[in-house]
Amino acid sequence: MHESWIAERMRDIEVSGIRKVFDLAASLKDPVNLSIGQPHFPVPAPIKQAAHAAIDADKNGYTVTQGIAELRAKLKAEIDRRHPGLHDRELFITSGTSGGLVLALLSVINPGDEVIIFDPYFVMYPHFIHIAGGKSVVIDTYPDFRIDVNKVAAAITPRTKAIIVNSPGNPTGVVHPKETLRDLAQLSHDRKVLLISDEVYRAFCYDAPFSSPLPWNANTLVLDGFSKAYGMTGWRLGYCHGPRRLIDEMIKLQQMTYVCAPSIVQWAGVAALDVDVSPIVGEYKQKRDRLIAGLKDRYDLVVPGGAFYLFAKTPWGTGQEFVAEAIRNNLLIIPGGVFSRRATHFRLSYAASDETLEKGIAILNRIAQC
Repeated sequence: MHESWIAERMRDIEVSGIRKVFDLAASLKDPVNLSIGQPHFPVPAPIKQAAHAAIDADKNGYTVTQGIAELRAKLKAEIDRRHPGLHDRELFITSGTSGGLVLALLSVINPGDEVIIFDPYFVMYPHFIHIAGGKSVVIDTYPDFRIDVNKVAAAITPRTKAIIVNSPGNPTGVVHPKETLRDLAQLSHDRKVLLISDEVYRAFCYDAPFSSPLPWNANTLVLDGFSKAYGMTGWRLGYCHGPRRLIDEMIKLQQMTYVCAPSIVQWAGVAALDVDVSPIVGEYKQKRDRLIAGLKDRYDLVVPGGAFYLFAKTPWGTGQEFVAEAIRNNLLIIPGGVFSRRATHFRLSYAASDETLEKGIAILNRIAQC
C-alpha cells in the first residue's frame, strides 16, 4: 500500500498503552493481572436471560436510532426521579458510553475549538478531541487529583467549547466533592461552555453519595452506560441525556454512523435496570480498603472514593520503569503516562478476585524496595 493513504490525523494517535499491556498479558503464563478496567464479576443472570429471550423472539434487527421505547422510558423515569424539575432535555441510547462521547464531540467541535480536560484523564479523551478537530487544554490536578475551579476559569478562552469531567474518575478513582461540581457547573453556565459529565462509574461510590453537576446546570450533557455497573463492557450499551437541541444533532449523527445500539443488548438493558448491584459495590469497597491497607506503608496514595482504580506514585523510577519491573515479576499494571502528561504514577485495577489482589499486593510491596 501507499503511505499517503493514511490520514494526517492518525499520526497523533498511538496504540493505547492499555492495549499493549493486554497484548502482553496474552503472552505471559498466568500473570497477576491488575490492569484491566472492567468488572471481574459475571453479567447477572436476569440480564443474560433477557438477551437470550430477545434473540429467541427474533428481536435482532435494527431499532430506531434513538433506542427502543421501553429502555428510554425506563431510563427517563429513573433520571426524572434523581433530577426532578428539568425541562427541555432528551435522552437516547448510544453504542457504548465512549460512542456517546464521540457523537457529542463531533456534534459540537469546530476545527481549533478547545476542550478542557483534567490530568490524569481517561486515555481516550485527548484522542476523541483530536479526531473531532479540537485541541485539548489540560489542567493539572496533582498531587491530590482535585479540581481547582479557579484554574478552570483562567483556562477558558473564546475558543473554549466544552469541559469534560469524570466522577468517579478513571484512572484515579477520585470522586469530586459536590461543591466542586456545583462550582464547575455554575462556571460553565456563566461562561456559556458545554459541560460534559462522564458518569459511567456512578454506581461505584464508597464514602459519599454520588453527585452530578446536572442540578446546577440544566444544560449539562450526561454520559452514562451499563458496562461498569453490570459487567457488560463488551455489550456496548450506553446512553446520554442533555439539551434537546444537542441530542437531536447527536441522534442524527448516530443514524449516519453507528445506526443504533445493538438491539438485543437494549432489551437486556431493560432487565438490567431492575438488578440491585449494591452487594457488588459493597464487595468492591472491601477490595479498595484491603488494597489501601496493604500498600499504604510503602506507597504514596490518594485513597480512591469510587470506581475500581488506584493511581499510585511510583516509589522509584518513572511509571514506565516501575511497570517494567512489575511485569518482570509477573504483575500487570498500567504506567501512569498512558493517562497523563506526567510519568510519575501507575494505575492498577482492583476489579479482581481477592486471591489475585493479595498476590498483587505482595509483589508491589516486594518491588517497592528495588
